[in-house]
Amino acid sequence: METLSSEIIYKGKVFDIRIDEIREGDVEYKREIVVHGGSAVILPMFDDGTVALVRQYRHAAGKHMLELAAGTLEAGEEPQIGAIRELEEEIGVTAGKVEKLCEFYVSPGFLTEKMHVFLATELTETKQNLEDDEILTIERLAFPTLLEMIRNGDIEDAKTIAGVMMAAPRFGYSLHS
Repeated sequence: METLSSEIIYKGKVFDIRIDEIREGDVEYKREIVVHGGSAVILPMFDDGTVALVRQYRHAAGKHMLELAAGTLEAGEEPQIGAIRELEEEIGVTAGKVEKLCEFYVSPGFLTEKMHVFLATELTETKQNLEDDEILTIERLAFPTLLEMIRNGDIEDAKTIAGVMMAAPRFGYSLHS
């Protein structure tokens, strides 16, 4: 595989778009690529067994969605630092312990974004610090409720499904619990 050319056709606040011309063997083709610096996702597990999620309007989906707190990484920011930042900004807590659950490409056919998912425990309440365009509410739900909502299709957000499923065995749960 050889990249013959690459041209940025759009520069945005959150992502850029580029057109790449590629040669793979005797075949040449073009790909439209959304360039994104990656995201940090955090699953805060409280001592009472509840998880804090945010409900916010997602215009691309056309509805309010229940999700784990997450945000775009700043240039050069380590994913764990970004996750810790998002935890306090969106949920209003700090964590005594943060550990990585998984990382994955969101949609590798056209998007460079990789999401890094972390589990936060030993939580201490502080204060939310939302950005002006972050309009959200916090919902704390028990782990079995989250698993049921995933089974029922009430949680449709991939990063939330991945985070909950990766954390479940650590707390003795499975999707079939």
